Amino acid sequence: HFGRGDRTDLVLRSALFLSSLALCAATRPALLDALDRYLGRTDALRAPAAWRLLALTVLTAALYLVCLGTGTIDTQALVTAVMFFINPVYAVLALRVPVPRFLLAVVGGTAALSAAALLADPEGTPSAVLAIIVPCSALLALVICRPSGWSLARTWDIEYARQEIEKAKDKVERAKETESRLAVAEERLRFGRDLHDVLGRNLATIALKSELAVRLARRERTEDAVAQMAEVQEIAQRSQREVREVVRGYRGIDLGSELLGARSVLEAAGIDCATAAGDIQSLAPPVRAALAWVVREAATNVLRHGDARHCTITLATSRSGTSLTVENDGAPESPSPTRGGSGLAGLRERLAPLGGVLEAGPTAPGRFRLAAHVPHPPAPAPDPAPGGNRP
Repeated sequence: HFGRGDRTDLVLRSALFLSSLALCAATRPALLDALDRYLGRTDALRAPAAWRLLALTVLTAALYLVCLGTGTIDTQALVTAVMFFINPVYAVLALRVPVPRFLLAVVGGTAALSAAALLADPEGTPSAVLAIIVPCSALLALVICRPSGWSLARTWDIEYARQEIEKAKDKVERAKETESRLAVAEERLRFGRDLHDVLGRNLATIALKSELAVRLARRERTEDAVAQMAEVQEIAQRSQREVREVVRGYRGIDLGSELLGARSVLEAAGIDCATAAGDIQSLAPPVRAALAWVVREAATNVLRHGDARHCTITLATSRSGTSLTVENDGAPESPSPTRGGSGLAGLRERLAPLGGVLEAGPTAPGRFRLAAHVPHPPAPAPDPAPGGNRP
């Protein structure tokens, strides 16, 4: 068409061509803004992009109608031209507004363009073509843009879900790693506590009897020294067996045996020990085991700390629970900073699952008492009487 007509026709055709290029440039940002709105990434369209597209569309349509009315161009390119400058606007509307409002916009746009084409060409051919092309072009934009936007939204949802799953997996892995580290740390603490409980009293007894054997040997009481060393050997072998049981995790402890052992060891060290225990077998096995560790730790502390002459171990059961008290008269005037350290802390850890408490401290000048109390376990709920009312 640029090779035909006069200079006026050339100006109109050039203006139409430039406005078409500007419409191409404005289409992309307007469609991207509408797509963001459709996908929920923004609350509203950017006004400059939307209004720029609309203004250029109106300008292009007006120039085309002017060229059509002045005969500068013919109607052969009508279909291509209409689809070119109508599709961007309706594509934006398809993504921006609900379908009912979109259909109203299609009806309004078709009527406006058909009326303007009828004014430009009274013969009626362009207006009839526009009445068919505009709705088809608008519906084509609706069919293409909305499903494409929905597919893109689902793709992004899947990608977002995948990323969230990856993050959740990382959190789970870190949680498992932390749990493993805590389990290892807890096992180390338990193992250290058990070794302390097993070896503490035995090593103190070995040291005491070895010292006694040395003194007897210096006094040339060979037979007594040999007897003490034989006991040291027996205690060392027993300690070896207990350490193996700790490592294997099958070690048990008996309250009655611990009471007898504590009394024997303390009396061997020259400490007068009196024990008073009720019916030990009536106690629950976990309670017996926990109190047995209390007896062992208490006897170890009496041997290690202070210079006791008398010691009393009392086991009593009342309505509130079972109490164990170990009291001696060898508390030092200036207690060691380490007294009541890891050993007593380990006992508290053993009593805690049973709801038990442990108290340790001086009661009078030169006297020290360690008291443990374990409440009775709650009684099980009675079974409903047979034949009773049922809900």
